[in-house]
Amino acid sequence: MPDRVILCIGTKKGLFVAEAARSRHRFELRGPFGPGVAVFAALIDTRRSPRLYASSCNAFFGMKVLASHDLGQKFKETKSAPAFPKNDGRALANIWSLEAGGDTRDLLCGVEPASLFRSSDGGDSWELVGGISNHDHARQWHPGNGGLCMHTIIRDGNRVHVGISTGGHYLSEDGGETFAPSNQGVGAGFVPDPYPVFGQCVHKIARHPDAPGRLYMQNHGGWEDRPGIGVLRSDDHGRTWRSISEGLPSDFGFPIVVHPHDPETVYVVPLEPATRTCPEGKPAVWRSENGGEKWKKLATGFPKKESYFTVLRDALDVDQLKSPSLYLGTTTGQLWIGRDGGEQWECLFDSLPPINCVKAAVV
Repeated sequence: MPDRVILCIGTKKGLFVAEAARSRHRFELRGPFGPGVAVFAALIDTRRSPRLYASSCNAFFGMKVLASHDLGQKFKETKSAPAFPKNDGRALANIWSLEAGGDTRDLLCGVEPASLFRSSDGGDSWELVGGISNHDHARQWHPGNGGLCMHTIIRDGNRVHVGISTGGHYLSEDGGETFAPSNQGVGAGFVPDPYPVFGQCVHKIARHPDAPGRLYMQNHGGWEDRPGIGVLRSDDHGRTWRSISEGLPSDFGFPIVVHPHDPETVYVVPLEPATRTCPEGKPAVWRSENGGEKWKKLATGFPKKESYFTVLRDALDVDQLKSPSLYLGTTTGQLWIGRDGGEQWECLFDSLPPINCVKAAVV
C-alpha cells in the first residue's frame, strides 16, 4: 500500500520536494533542485515506479526538464527538452505543463508560445504535436498577462483537452491528431464579441475520471456585465459550458481542483481581478459539493485579514488519501495544507521563494 505523501513545489528559485507519512503530521523538505531557476510545471508520475518531473526555465541557458527516479532525493536533466524546428519561427519561452501520456513512458508538455509536445521515452526526446501546435488558429492567439501559454492538458481516453491563455479550450477526439475550438458558452470580457469561437483567456480546466463528460473551468472573470465569465462547468465533454459562479465573492481566479473521490466536489480560490489578491485581504478557498450549485467558504486557520497574496493557476492540488488534504502555495512563499478536505488550514512552510506550482501524490 502506498504509504508516503510527496509534494513537488515549483518556485521562482527552483524545485522543492516535501515528503511525509500518510498521517501528514510532519513534512520533510529538500531542495532546491535547479537552484535559482524558475519552475512552472511539475509532474508526479505514478504509472510505474514513481518518477518526478519538473521544468527548469532559464532565460540565459534555455529550457530543461528535470527527472528523479528516487522520489526527489536527486534530479538530473533529461537528454533534451522540447524545441521548435529551426525554420518554425517560434522560440521556446517557457514550459507550463507536464502530464502523463498514453503509455508508461509517454509524456505530454505544454509550452509558451502555446504548443504541445510529446515524448515516448520519459522526456529524453520530444516531437511537436502538429494538430494543435500548427492549428490554423495558432498564429492568431495572443498572449495574456502571463504569456501565451498552454497550461492545461487533460487526457480522457481518446479525447485530449488543452487550455490556452489566450486561445481558449480546444478538444481532440482522435487521440490528439486533430483539434477544434470548443468554447460554446465561454465568455471573453476583453473583446467586442462576448462569445468568440476562440481567444478566451482560460485560466485552468479540471476533471474527475469517474464522471465522463464533466469538466470544470476557471475562466478569466471580473466583468460583471458579461455572461459566461468566471467559473464554468461542462457536462458534455467540453462541447458546451455554463456558469457556476453564483455565490462566489469573485468570479476571477486561477486554480480549480476536483476532489479525488467525488466529482461533485470542486475547489476554487477567488481573487480580486484588479489586484490578484484575496477579496478584502482575507484568504479563503471555496468549495462546492454539488457541482457548483452552491459554494462554501473554507478559511479556518488562514489569517483573518491583511494577507494580500496571490495563488497561481497550478499552485493548488489535493492528495488521494481517504480523507484528502489540499495544498496551496502563495506568491509570498507560504505552503498551506488544508486538512479534512480544506476544513482546517495550517502553514507548512512560510519562507519559500514565490510558489508557481504545487503537485501532490501518494506513493
